[in-house]
Amino acid sequence: MRRREFITLLGGVVAWPLAARAQQAAMPVIGFLNSTSLEAGIAGRLVGFRQGLRENGFVEGENIAIEYRWAENQNDRLPALAAELVQRRAAVIVATGGTASPSAVKAATTTIPVVFLVNEDPVKLGLVASLARPDGNLTGVNFFTNELVAKRLELLRQLVPAAKRVTVLINPKNAVIADTTIRDVSAAARPLGLQIQTLEAATSSEIDAAFATFQRDHPDALFVSADPYFTARRIQIVQHAAHGSIPATFATREIAEVGGLMSYGASIPDAYHLLGVYTGRILKGAKPSDLPVAQASKFELVINHQTAKMLGLTVPPSLLSIADEVIE
Repeated sequence: MRRREFITLLGGVVAWPLAARAQQAAMPVIGFLNSTSLEAGIAGRLVGFRQGLRENGFVEGENIAIEYRWAENQNDRLPALAAELVQRRAAVIVATGGTASPSAVKAATTTIPVVFLVNEDPVKLGLVASLARPDGNLTGVNFFTNELVAKRLELLRQLVPAAKRVTVLINPKNAVIADTTIRDVSAAARPLGLQIQTLEAATSSEIDAAFATFQRDHPDALFVSADPYFTARRIQIVQHAAHGSIPATFATREIAEVGGLMSYGASIPDAYHLLGVYTGRILKGAKPSDLPVAQASKFELVINHQTAKMLGLTVPPSLLSIADEVIE
């Protein structure tokens, strides 16, 4: 090969990664903020999110880039992480993992479009003016987990009809979810004749301490609030519940899948799919103020029959007939 041809070829080899980097830099950037971690069961949910994007013509790494930020269950980190995504000039910011994440992004920008995923009424949270007309730069998906507290307690009572005393596990660091859970469980417990006790846990060691309390007090059942941190610590909680022979109900199917007795709530993968669809529509030019807050429409009752047998519980046919999945 002649020297001139070699230099030309070498120039092409050098120019190719430079061009690729320039193309990647020109891609629209989605900022993705989550209060937990990738290991907290989020990886599976992202499949639905990416599918929603794909339906709008966007594929990560091909024509969009996604910048991920994880608070690792430390909500005090969220404002700084939100500010990073604003400085990164993201085309749209996606806020997930509880109520603190979208609140942090809302405080960080009034111009960048924001798509949130929350399990509480976003109007009450102050995220949007109304569900039909969000106004401002935020819209998103509400998957109603907190609104289903009364139904979850009723299903638990059907599975454990002899229960009289129920302990509610809450995370005090997520005050909105904790306060709503206590209020709604207390209201739902009265007509069922149930006595409610509340225990708090915001760290792994506090979860251990809470279950040590259960061993002393022997509640008849456990109601775990719909807190992202408890989903992240699902293995620890399920193992404690099994060791203490405590019937427990949860909000997300991921916990029932690893041995939790029962879960009832909106389909989180379906909610993440809606999140991806909305994000894609905004990337194509839609304004958040023109997109009504989407309401989750798919709800799932999952019963772990193996766990029920281990606890000596007989699942009534009335529950088996309405369960979306029975894990054998």
